[in-house]
Formats: sequence, C-alpha cells, structure tokens
Amino acid sequence: MSNEKNMPAYVVNAAKAEAKLQALQERMRIEKQEAVLKALPTPCYVVDEARLIKNLELLQRVQQEADCHILLAQKCFSMFRLYPLMGEYLAGTTASGIYEARLGHEEMGKENHVFAPAFRAEDMRELVQICDHIVFNSIAQLEKHRSIWQNSKASVGIRINPECSTQEAEHAIYDPCAVGSRLGVTLANFPQELPEGVEGLHFHTLCEQNSDDLITTFKAFEKKFGHFFSQLKWLNLGGGHHITRADYDVEALIDLVKYIRSTYGVEVYLEPGEAVALNAGYLVTEVLDIVHNGLDILILDASAACHMPDVLEMPYRPPLRYGFEAQEKAHTYRLSSMTCLAGDVIGDYSFEQEINVGDKLIFEDMAIYSMVKNNTFNGMPLPDIVLLKQDGSTELVRRFGYEDFKGRLS
Repeated sequence: MSNEKNMPAYVVNAAKAEAKLQALQERMRIEKQEAVLKALPTPCYVVDEARLIKNLELLQRVQQEADCHILLAQKCFSMFRLYPLMGEYLAGTTASGIYEARLGHEEMGKENHVFAPAFRAEDMRELVQICDHIVFNSIAQLEKHRSIWQNSKASVGIRINPECSTQEAEHAIYDPCAVGSRLGVTLANFPQELPEGVEGLHFHTLCEQNSDDLITTFKAFEKKFGHFFSQLKWLNLGGGHHITRADYDVEALIDLVKYIRSTYGVEVYLEPGEAVALNAGYLVTEVLDIVHNGLDILILDASAACHMPDVLEMPYRPPLRYGFEAQEKAHTYRLSSMTCLAGDVIGDYSFEQEINVGDKLIFEDMAIYSMVKNNTFNGMPLPDIVLLKQDGSTELVRRFGYEDFKGRLS
C-alpha cells in the first residue's frame, strides 16, 4: 500500500488481514478446482464459466462506455453451448465463411457478420439471408456478387489493407499487412470513388496486441481512407484486440472509439476472439509413460499436433499449471504425445516434484484456438469438452468417439 505509513496501524493491519484471507480463499478455490479437473477422464478440454463471464463483463463495459458493437470472432472460440450466455453480453458473432455464419445465426441469433477472402455464389445466396454485414476482400468480389447482395437486407463493406505492420517479425504469418498479403485492398488498388452500395470499411491487422497498436493502425487507416468516412455507416476495426489481458489499456481503446464516433458519426465494430475466452479454459492430460533419451520425456495422451496445433504453428509454449522453465526447478521433463510424429513436442518444463506415470497435468489458456483447430491425425481421439460451472460442478458437453474419426474419412 503506497500510503501505508500515513495510515493508522489498525487500518494497515486490517488491510493485511483481508489480503491474507483473500489469498487463502483463492488457494483453497484453486485446490478444490484442481481436484475436480484431475478427476475428469482425459484428455479433455474444460471451459471455466466464471473466468469466461469475467471476460464478458469487461467486454460489455467497453461496449457500453464506448458505444460500440463487440462481436465474437468464432474462428477462435465456437463453443455454441455457451452462445446464449455470451449473447447476454456481446452484440453478436462474426464468421469467416458460410458454416460459421450459419452457426452464429442458429445459436446466438443476434448480429451476424461475415468476411472471407472470396465467396462462392451459392454461399452468397444464403449469406444475404442470414447475415447483417458482409465484407468483401476485393472490388472484384464485390462486383461479382452485386446482383445477389444489392437488393438484400445485408449491409456491405470492403476490407482494406492500411499497409501498417505492427506485428513482431516472428509472427509474420499472422500479419495481414505483410508484403504480398492477400488480405484487404490497398489504397493504390482502391477506386477514387466509393463503390455504389458500400456502407462500411473494415480492417483487421492485429494479433494478441494492445490498444497502442490499434491507435497506430487507425491513424494510418484514417490518413489513407478518411476521406470516405463521411459516406459510410460503419467502420469495423477487426480483431486481435487482447482487451481482457491484465495489461491491456482499456481506457485508450474506449477513448479511440469515442473519437471515431464523435468525429465521423459512424457505428464502430470490434471483433475480438481471444479476448472473449482468454485464460478461460484448460486441457487436462494424463502421463502414460516416461522414456529416457538424454532427458526424461513424458508421453501424454494429449497432443500438440492434434489438440493444440498453435503450439507448433505459432509456435508458442503453452502455460502449464505448476510447470516452470526448463532447469528452473529440480525436475525437468520434455512433454510429448502418443502420436508417431517425431516433432509432436509441447515443450520442456521443470517441476518442484517428480512426475510419475498416471499423474494428471493441466495446460491453461486452452479455450482459444484449440477446439476449433483440433484434428484426428494418427487416429487420435478428440478430447471431451467439459463445462466447469460457477458453482464448481461440471457438465460433460460433448464426448467424441470412433465414429467422429471415421466420419471424416471415406
């Protein structure tokens, strides 16, 4: 406490006692939760309802204070069992194609937006019936489908490329502003006049970033395309906003949206995916064997390649409860999978205690880009999907079996 020396002793002592009590309660909560998680059959994804609601409450506050629309980017988190709950806080969903658009329409039933690099005519005929906004990636696509969308209820927009990279070099695969990107129309390729019927402009350039990068990008967007804003009904600032991360500058985001609203009189849309379910999920796995080849290697019933593909694609090292950097603690292990892929390695971790066959390990932040990207390579079973409710009870939402594997084959 910064002013502790100026406070009466009884106030300081009471505050310290309260802090100790809260720490004790949190430790007891985690221990109770861990017992529940480790009792589940493995592998399984577990979505933490309490943590999800905490994220949703913050997003709702941003939506209300900034007077904007926040949509769930389904490409990151599509657990439709929770769409009614998320719909109590968010304005709707955004999709990357016809199937996600159907899912948002059927399961949340609120605002429904879609963008794709290209659309098929048969899909467009359905999209104009179920989507409120349709964003095209090129002028050619806009014109190709004009006869379908121009007399529909859908509001049409163009995705632009502001040519303003804010990504780290190692994440170039996720940079829509990289040289040669296929995503969005650059200023040089945008017509001098806004195409007839276009009501909005959209950009999506961020990936797990803070509001300072959004502000930088918006300034570039405004400089290049701002002369069109007075002709528009809406601007969509895309996704990649890590709004619910502890160090995210929420007030700067709210100020930016307020500036856009007051200056240009347009509706503003944000499409976070990760921020909705950030730190709100787990992947529980069991140690099946331990082999030795220069170091101790744990064989798990969970797989990076099958159950958390971003570990290999990003790549990144997923957080592990009670796991530390290699060599930091007494016992270091390499965590790997039961697939035959030699590179199916999650990473090297150290532990304070020795790990044994039969132990359960809990990976954290596993709600996002996991269920939506998993696969059955090698005939690996898909993990169960479990909801950890606010009251501490669990609900088995989905169990997968052999038919789910076979049904994807021919």
